[in-house]
Amino acid sequence: MEALRFILNSVLLGIGLAMDAFSVSVANGINEPKMRMKKVLLTAGTFGSFQLIMPLIGWVIVKKASEVLEGFEKYIPWSALILLVFIGVKMIIEAIKGRGEEAVGLTASGLFIQGIATSIDALTVGFTIAEYDLFNALSASFIIGAVTFGVCLIGLKLGKKLGMKLASKAGILGGAILIVIGLEIFFS
Repeated sequence: MEALRFILNSVLLGIGLAMDAFSVSVANGINEPKMRMKKVLLTAGTFGSFQLIMPLIGWVIVKKASEVLEGFEKYIPWSALILLVFIGVKMIIEAIKGRGEEAVGLTASGLFIQGIATSIDALTVGFTIAEYDLFNALSASFIIGAVTFGVCLIGLKLGKKLGMKLASKAGILGGAILIVIGLEIFFS
């Protein structure tokens, strides 16, 4: 049961965090409707890779800080709640105001910038998974990265067909998911 809960939380984190990348993927699909499969896979892979790496960086930062600052562990649920609710509310407000991520041309540098811009939130997730051991932190990060990859593939395909209307709603859904996960971490 605990393993199932861990996987479900990781998948939900992945979905919540992937919404910025999904929005950008939709925009990229609209901007380049004849994108070849190799570039589609590279684009989704870039977003997935950044979403995989950033939580690990955050996890390492907290692990090193907690070695220096004893007693930090008792603040992790509060930190998770505050960070995830803040990020979730920010995503919802930006989506409602129509300030979603805008597509940058899909050059290598543009894709790199998009990868960083859409994964900053994932860095803070590394702070919220600080109680995980290395195996669980790696597992959660790989799940988040894989979910982001899949969500971005869908976003690229939808962008070619449905237009930008869907992209703004994705931010609301992603924000709501992050808030729910923050509350779940805090109360469990």
